[in-house]
Amino acid sequence: MSMIGEYLRVTAAQLDRAIHDPDWAWTFVEQVQDAEEESEPAPTAARHFSTYKTWDLLRFLLERAEFPVDVIHGEEPFAEQDNWGYGPPRYLPSERVRIAAHELRAITYDQLVSGIDPADLTKAEVYPLGWDEPGALEWGRHWHEGLTQFLEAAAAKDDAVLVWLD
Repeated sequence: MSMIGEYLRVTAAQLDRAIHDPDWAWTFVEQVQDAEEESEPAPTAARHFSTYKTWDLLRFLLERAEFPVDVIHGEEPFAEQDNWGYGPPRYLPSERVRIAAHELRAITYDQLVSGIDPADLTKAEVYPLGWDEPGALEWGRHWHEGLTQFLEAAAAKDDAVLVWLD
């Protein structure tokens, strides 16, 4: 079983409902995932986005860069009694989404991996391991760009983002 970073864009009204009715939120997540599974929208148009198994690589790189927003785990708790895969979900309010989108656009993937040796990732036990493969650091580039585009689209609509590991 894999650990996958998951995101869902929500309006202010949907966020309020999710906070007050976590069961509704989970049902809504499943509905959006099912709807977008077939159409596979680009990150700029998607309501749901996944960083796949790169979530921990991105966490490591962003923490190393002292990134100001926790885009990997979310910042605000809700549904604390629920387990959405690997613990309860969290969210980023719209103002934090705006900051994250701006800061992600300002830092390139090349800047994030600059000076990183794959052995650093192995030593830090960054999931999913296997960092000794040739080109392993390149694996996260696509997901970093997708997350950037997804959060920029959310920021442009003043959306908040639900975040969880599944």
